[in-house]
Formats: sequence, structure tokens, C-alpha cells
Amino acid sequence: MEKVAYGGWKNNIKMANSKIELIVTMDVGPRIIRFGRRGGKNVFAEMKEQMGGVGEQEWMIRGGHRLWLAPEVKPMTYELDNDPVQAEEIEGGVRVIQEKGKLSSVQKIMEITFGEEENDVKIVHILKNEGEKAIECAPWALTAMAKKGMLVIPLPEKIPHTKCLTHNQEWSIWAYTDFSDSRWTFGSRYIFFRQDPKKGPNKLGIAHKMGWVAYVCGDDLFIKRFEWQEGKKYPDGGVNLETFSNQDFLEIESLGPIVVLKPGMKVQHVEKWQLFAIKKRIKTEKDVDKYILPLLK
Repeated sequence: MEKVAYGGWKNNIKMANSKIELIVTMDVGPRIIRFGRRGGKNVFAEMKEQMGGVGEQEWMIRGGHRLWLAPEVKPMTYELDNDPVQAEEIEGGVRVIQEKGKLSSVQKIMEITFGEEENDVKIVHILKNEGEKAIECAPWALTAMAKKGMLVIPLPEKIPHTKCLTHNQEWSIWAYTDFSDSRWTFGSRYIFFRQDPKKGPNKLGIAHKMGWVAYVCGDDLFIKRFEWQEGKKYPDGGVNLETFSNQDFLEIESLGPIVVLKPGMKVQHVEKWQLFAIKKRIKTEKDVDKYILPLLK
């Protein structure tokens, strides 16, 4: 780990090994603003006009990876994160700590460590209630991906009609969700959702039990893993995966279950990331089976 300047901010922490690197902002956050192969391009989106800014009086998306409170409501969800954060070294990585929110009294913390594999990162997202009242919420981890990539969402294995008498999937659809949009491909075993710089907002939520999704962008393959906790209540109609895209980025959003966070209590939500070089173009379900599935084992 080392302190570096990046994107107009003077104070950032760079974590790197022989294969991957990431940069955590210190002047604002908590936020991971860069993730890429060593010396390669950033697979996360960067909003150039917002890079390097501090102390703004309105919320800034900036790009990269952030931690929010679900469900999405204003102004609570859009609580400002434009001030400096603290950082402390932990085994294998760093813990980044934001002051408690002025609206929510919730403190946001990210623990970022490199895993056993050289291209493996673990992010523990922590919400701590530093207030005097209980709050009902869920941890929400959002990653804004770079332009012109494609999200791959695996679907559950098919069950014969005679053995499946009720539904086994839950999807949430927003007022602006449009399935006629050419960015979607709904296959038998996968959903593809593409980022298009010429197209506006679209979104889908899924109760996702497969444990992983992938984003293909040029020669980079980003894999995000997260868990479904059976029997727990999730936000937005019971979903733990949401994806949103507009002209600037595509977001991969994982959510934890809803909890009643009493004063002094914490809740955590874990994601694991991997990043691979991939030379083959992923265009079909067979391509996913051939080139992505082997990397998951």
C-alpha cells in the first residue's frame, strides 16, 4: 500500500500486487475509485467533471464503488460523502471509515483486503448506528462500471413444467424499466445487459441466488460474488441484485437483508471481486459457458 495522488485528489491509498491494483479515495468517501489490472485501464466509471472535488453541498456520483443505505429515499440515501475519511491498516488491507451521517447517524465503513488469489479482493461493507434511535435499513454496495461493457447475469436452472407448480424467481421492475430496449438480451440461462453511451436510464432487480455476476469490458472480465440469505427480507420487493444503466455507466448493485439497526449495532455485507484478462469476445450463452464458467471454479 502507498499514498498517491489520483484524479485530482491528493490523498488516496493505492493497493497493488503483481496482477491487480485499486485506489481508495481519502479526501472523500468511502469510495474505491479505481480497480484494474496492474498498469491497465480502470474498469470502473469515472465522472471526469466530478473527479478531484471536495466539500460539495450536493451528492456526487463520481464513479467507482460506494456504500449506501437501502431502500432508496431522499434525502437519506443521498447523504453527502464529500468530506475526508479516516483509514487504518488491517491485515491484508485497509479499513476506511466515514464520520457518522448528519441525517442518518449511520457510519459507513469499508474493509478492503486482497484475498488468497492474486486477482481476488474482498470488500466488507459495514453500517454502524451511531445515533440514539433504531433505523430500518439494508447495506447497499454499488459499483459503477466503465462504458461499453456488458453485464452477464446467470439464471437458475430450468425445472420441467410438471415439477414446477409455482414461481421460483422474483424480479422487481421500475416505472422506467423498458424491456424493448436493445441493451437487453434475455436468454435461456443468462441475461445480458449492455452499457450504451447513447441510451438513458433502465433498471432491473432480481432475487439473485446464483452467487455471481460478470461484466465484460474490452479485454477485462470483472466478476462480483455475493450471497443470498434464504428467509431474510430484502429491499425493493425482495431483491439482492439491481442493475441500472444510463449514458455514463452501468451499475452492479448488491444488497443485504433489511435489518433494524439499533443504537451501537453494526451490520455487514460482503462482496468478493476478481479481475481477469479475457481475449475472447463474449456474445452468446455458449461463450459464457466456455470462457467465463471455468474461471469461477
